[in-house]
Amino acid sequence: MPASDDSAHAPRLGRRGFLGAALGLGAASLASGLPSVARSAPAPRGVPPVAVSSANGLRAVDTAVRAVREGRDPLDAVIAGVNLVEEDPEDLTVGYGGLPNEDGVVELDSCCMHGPTGRGGAVAALQNIIHPSRVARLVAFRTDHVLLVGEGARRFARAHGFEEEDLLTDEARRIWLDWKESLSDDDDWIGPEIYEDGLQRSDAGRTGRHRRSILDPFGDRVYGTINCNVVTPDGDLAGVTTTSGLAFKIPGRVGDSPILGAGLYVDNEVGAAGSTGRGEENLQRLSSHLAVEFMRQGMNPLEAGMAVLERVAEKCEPRLRDAEGRPAFGLKFYLVNPKGEYAGVSMWSGARFAVADAEGARLEDCAYLYRMEE
Repeated sequence: MPASDDSAHAPRLGRRGFLGAALGLGAASLASGLPSVARSAPAPRGVPPVAVSSANGLRAVDTAVRAVREGRDPLDAVIAGVNLVEEDPEDLTVGYGGLPNEDGVVELDSCCMHGPTGRGGAVAALQNIIHPSRVARLVAFRTDHVLLVGEGARRFARAHGFEEEDLLTDEARRIWLDWKESLSDDDDWIGPEIYEDGLQRSDAGRTGRHRRSILDPFGDRVYGTINCNVVTPDGDLAGVTTTSGLAFKIPGRVGDSPILGAGLYVDNEVGAAGSTGRGEENLQRLSSHLAVEFMRQGMNPLEAGMAVLERVAEKCEPRLRDAEGRPAFGLKFYLVNPKGEYAGVSMWSGARFAVADAEGARLEDCAYLYRMEE
């Protein structure tokens, strides 16, 4: 086996061309660094392969299910799926094009877990590397560690052949500048509405506006992420979570996405659960681990997900509650068990999640704890 992840050296494929390469198996093996557990001719146990993810993962779940049907390792499958989102400049919450921290620097977080071996790996505050999920996998199988952060994570990726590139797209930069320019009437940033054709407009003034596209339903900055979990025909599980984190975060902020037990947890005998939304709540509750433990106690994925939401709502501190005492933030979980049962649950109504199974890839409505008022 080579000393580095062969996939790191592969030339960058087109945004839409990566899917075919990932499933065609003609390029470098996506299993590089993993033990050989993939089966060339899987013997189904009657479990239809299922993948679930956040709503931005429709192509990811389709990729993951197709891959495990062909006998691919489940961790390879989910990582191939989320790589599509990591490479998509139109997704402002993951990888290339993700919204930056308050200094305008894109910092990426990711973790993964491999059900058959129980191993997991993660990276946090990783800069200039477009596929943090691949680096997280290398941490899991090519080190005796679980989590690498910041400069150390970047150097580790470079040592394995990953090339650095600027992850801040023109659109993400424009949104970041808009945010900076509308922060305060007292700072030194001046918005574009102040001047027109080089001259100050007579009616110019601070608008205090924000782009609605980067706010959640509560008017907060977006937390967006992708989590993807899969069960193979043999009942093996794997999961991955990857994100650019909270938009305009304090540099170095790490949410739940790269923390095993918070943003993701997988137990091959019980189930997999991952999350998107307010990461600080998951960090304080270790919510994904809690969801798997609820499944261990006999709950199905839907029951386990709802039980976790109830726990978070119960423990939520007063400053994060609305006038009616409900959590004033979004939180979602995506769950699957070895039997192929799955669920997507949300703190608030109106959310959707992606699923792929024998009926194809589609979006379904999340079960929810509270109804969002129209």
